[in-house]
Amino acid sequence: MLAVLYTEMEKVMISLLAYTVLAISTAWIVTIIVLAVLTAAVIVLYFLGKKAQKRQAEQEAQMEAYKQTVSMLIIDKKRMRLIDAGLPQAVLEQAPKLMRRAKLPIVKAKVGPQIMSLVCDEKIFESVPVKKEVKAVVSGIYITEVKGLHGKNASQQQAPKKGFKAWVEKMQEKAGAKSVK
Repeated sequence: MLAVLYTEMEKVMISLLAYTVLAISTAWIVTIIVLAVLTAAVIVLYFLGKKAQKRQAEQEAQMEAYKQTVSMLIIDKKRMRLIDAGLPQAVLEQAPKLMRRAKLPIVKAKVGPQIMSLVCDEKIFESVPVKKEVKAVVSGIYITEVKGLHGKNASQQQAPKKGFKAWVEKMQEKAGAKSVK
């Protein structure tokens, strides 16, 4: 009787051990597959990034070749969709489908006798003065640089104050009091 009980226990132990080994090996197999997929994804992204970097370098070289300085009056600037910006139909046709729905910095300006919608560089969009005449470096319909023509630029007008005076003005502004100069 004891021998039968012992063999039954032995069978249960062997089946538990086999199940554990099977579970561990399944976990290892899943881990190895996940690591292989992640490694393949990293390799693909690396090569796609290099390709995109080369394409961007070519585009920047092309923009440098076609850039020209133009005097213009900035009428308005907004972030809007490419479809709503009023750009030429050829530009809309060449743009990728995802880009058509993305909001871009658009500047409406009077260049010579005509009013045009231009795409502005994201880096300089905030510094573009509205309702002022500026000299802009333009490449096609893309504004890459803006320099003030008349008056001071917004960034040159007022340097941020530091220290105790700045703190006092901030507190007065919070309280709604007029600042004493």
